[in-house]
Amino acid sequence: METLEKRVQPATPTAAEAPRYAFNLRIKPDCIEEYEREHTRVWPELLAKLKEVGISDYSIFRRGQNLTLVLRCVDFDKAWDELDKDPVNQRWQQFMGRLFEPIEGIEPGERFAMCKEVFYLP
Repeated sequence: METLEKRVQPATPTAAEAPRYAFNLRIKPDCIEEYEREHTRVWPELLAKLKEVGISDYSIFRRGQNLTLVLRCVDFDKAWDELDKDPVNQRWQQFMGRLFEPIEGIEPGERFAMCKEVFYLP
């Protein structure tokens, strides 16, 4: 008689357990009002796609021209790879891309100016 082994699969983290990520962007000084206005009416199909690729608990903070985006995601690179291929996200990026200035210090091949989390109080 063959013995069946129970194999324990690693559990996929829930949205609340997913790692947190943060990165910086910078808005052109004359585009702040438009940027904020557009984020009061983000396209529903884009919001659905963000959730579909595993992004949750997503906030954007602004101080002057500087933005800090904070989110949870089980697999950050996979999520952004999927978003890069999505036609709705491509239209959003084209629409919003004109509002941004380049970020200093981004190395070749880096997608974003990532921030290192040094403290977190859950």
